[in-house]
Amino acid sequence: MAEAQSAQSESNLPIQPVYDASSLAGFDPEEKLGEPGSYPYTRGVYPTMYTGRPWTMRQYAGFGTAKESNERYHELVNNGTGGLSVAFDLPTQMGYDSDESISHGEVGKVGVAIDSIDDMRTLFNDLPLDQVSTSMTINAPASTLLLMYQLVAEEQGIEGAKLTGTIQNDVLKEYIARGTYIYPPKESLRLISDIFAYCAKEMPRWNTISISGYHMAEAGATPAQEIAFTLANAKEYVRAAVAAGLDVDDFAPRLSFFFVARTTLLEEVAKFRAARRIWAKIMRDEFGAKNPKSQMLRFHTQTAGVQLTAQQPEVNLVRVALQGLGAVLGGTQSLHTNSYDEAIALPTTKAARLALRTQQVIAYETDVTKTVDPFAGSYVVESMTDDLEAAALELIQAVEDRGGAVAAIEQGFQKSEIERSAYRIALEIDHNERTVVGVNRFTLKEEEPYEPLRVDPQIEADQCERLAALRAERDNEAVERALEAVREAARGTDNLLYPMKEALRLRATGGEVSHALRDVWGLYVPRDSF
Repeated sequence: MAEAQSAQSESNLPIQPVYDASSLAGFDPEEKLGEPGSYPYTRGVYPTMYTGRPWTMRQYAGFGTAKESNERYHELVNNGTGGLSVAFDLPTQMGYDSDESISHGEVGKVGVAIDSIDDMRTLFNDLPLDQVSTSMTINAPASTLLLMYQLVAEEQGIEGAKLTGTIQNDVLKEYIARGTYIYPPKESLRLISDIFAYCAKEMPRWNTISISGYHMAEAGATPAQEIAFTLANAKEYVRAAVAAGLDVDDFAPRLSFFFVARTTLLEEVAKFRAARRIWAKIMRDEFGAKNPKSQMLRFHTQTAGVQLTAQQPEVNLVRVALQGLGAVLGGTQSLHTNSYDEAIALPTTKAARLALRTQQVIAYETDVTKTVDPFAGSYVVESMTDDLEAAALELIQAVEDRGGAVAAIEQGFQKSEIERSAYRIALEIDHNERTVVGVNRFTLKEEEPYEPLRVDPQIEADQCERLAALRAERDNEAVERALEAVREAARGTDNLLYPMKEALRLRATGGEVSHALRDVWGLYVPRDSF
């Protein structure tokens, strides 16, 4: 019989055709695994995981106007969603108002347009903010959107201590993979540290950052690169907060993470387990964190948008089910499952509901939630976990050797590493060395017609009219005084969120607050990649 050939994982690590006891020679379960809910958290951050209750089922939604998005949120809550996840349009993500020339053509397209507290009030109208957990995918202007949310909750009579949710607030990965940065890295880290301090005092149940590997994975990062560069960024945030005078155990319990789940199920399970183990060691041994919650890597997962195909889009239902299963087997704390039609356009209502039903089937019709960490002790998964841990640690050290995450970003290290991986994968698909069902194998001569959800271009004009009315109605002199207070805080060392909150309460727009900081800090100009 011919000897079986080993394969390669997404991280370009060997996958053996057969694993046995010899694959785990020298493996110490007590050191590598421990018990669920105990250091090093390989088996999960909670002792009972899903045997008590399932993960938080989130659905990422937001498009057009705040009113339209609010209607979608009510549909999702009525269908059983336990957490909302807000998508913002590009102008909002970049700190621009809808009526600025740079925003033309992008208002409401990839998410909801939020220009002021008025829009935020509409977005969450009649939603119980003390009962739902809200995640906001916003980075450079994260403080602005968080403060608007808090102000709306206060109008509902809900104090900050009762609010739960997450702001992404991870600007370092923007310099690496996405590009929705505003300010230079040093000033961005100052703002993030101010958010940590503000929330510790005013919103203690809020997750102040979701350190994201997802977008790096979407840009082409391998699983090993995804966790390595994410944890390297996380170390930079912790260092910045400690340098600002915060005690690690005062803010680290509210750190959270955001990863992708690909169709390569076994490697993804191993990735999540390796990430928990690495982070626990970093926090305990490098930063001296004593609180067990400071050592826990709690994370949200989204299924892989980059693996969705416009060809035969219904096949994406199968991909998303496998990806969601991998996230659950890997021990995620919350999960968003993509809709099958997202490679074509914003998801339709039916597609969004099917995506949620996928999670509900995994939670309530399978048996994977009946025991903690089902793959513990598996020859293949434990071997892959060790391999991924070693590969990620090597990359983390490469970042450290360049002076840490910010210095490595300025040298273009992470970006170039990810681009090389993306190029390798693209070549493999082009040369039919990697199968993508419906794209380079098992194709159809003619695709079935599909009618995507379309965003009305009138939205931009309506949003601009609302902004004009807002500026006519408010006390503009009071707004300008409040914005000057923001500039003054930016020049000094006071926590920026307090003057920002006052400006937003007076109906300053998100763009105006961002421009006030731009006036002092300037804009980040990236290093040329070539």
